[in-house]
Amino acid sequence: MDAALGILGLSAPCVISIEFDGGESRRAVVVAESRAHGGGGGSNHHHQSGFTGNVSNGIQGNSTASMSGSSTVSGNTGKQSGVRTIPLFGKEETVSGVITVAPREASKALTHLGIRVEFVGAIEMLYDHENSHEFTSLLRDLDDPGSITSARTYSFAFPQAMKAFDTYSGINVRLRYFIRVTVLRAQYTPNIVREFDLAVRHVQKEPTDVPSAPIRMEVGIEDALHIEFEYNRSRYELRDVVIGKIFFLLVRIKIKRMELEIRRRESAGSGSSVYNETDVIAKYEVMDGAPVRGESIPLRLFLSSFPSLTP
Repeated sequence: MDAALGILGLSAPCVISIEFDGGESRRAVVVAESRAHGGGGGSNHHHQSGFTGNVSNGIQGNSTASMSGSSTVSGNTGKQSGVRTIPLFGKEETVSGVITVAPREASKALTHLGIRVEFVGAIEMLYDHENSHEFTSLLRDLDDPGSITSARTYSFAFPQAMKAFDTYSGINVRLRYFIRVTVLRAQYTPNIVREFDLAVRHVQKEPTDVPSAPIRMEVGIEDALHIEFEYNRSRYELRDVVIGKIFFLLVRIKIKRMELEIRRRESAGSGSSVYNETDVIAKYEVMDGAPVRGESIPLRLFLSSFPSLTP
């Protein structure tokens, strides 16, 4: 966009960059670019309240199991086609770094009315921008009004930034944290605004005071098929192993194959404008051919093989 505006002579008069503390040693996550299915796309930074939503993962074999925990993916900060790699922060970690503001042309000074940095947490409805919502915002002043003739650096830190939720990038909704840098300009001159994303993951120990009960479920067709599913637990960590069995109690129809799926179910919106989406994260074939009555099929599914799982 800046290159296109530059051809027209409309590009911003300065270049803004950021470097988070921790540098290349900081962990990073890969985030897929969201695409809305509900009648819109892209991002919009006008936020209002009124959002409710939830996201859950499930083991699908005519039964479901909730997930808990966290995982990370290492990488370098950058951007590729369809995905972005952004720095990762913990829930209690201070968000800090250095911002550099430099005039685009060395011969022209940048006159401003102040420079600000803001830590923002936002829930963005990709199909309904009016219901997007900023749930946290912290503002710091970096510079007083004046002029910049050469590159200038500013340190910033948000030691008490509220990071109550994990970063999430879904089909119709995303929860993102970002640093917003604003260079205030004179009246009738648009401000210069840049946003730099960061990710948040909550790492927690599995609760020991609440036992994870096994899952048992019977499904089938009357007088034709009777199957019993059994999973060893109802709650798993993101790098856990799902262990279970499938019992065929009655088989009177032809079965070609059986598959186990991991699905992510997303509900976004409020009131009558609720959009539900189901995304198949993984599909695992557990049987090929016709079973017989009394047959038992063991299950062992390694969740660490599916990095797209989210809490």
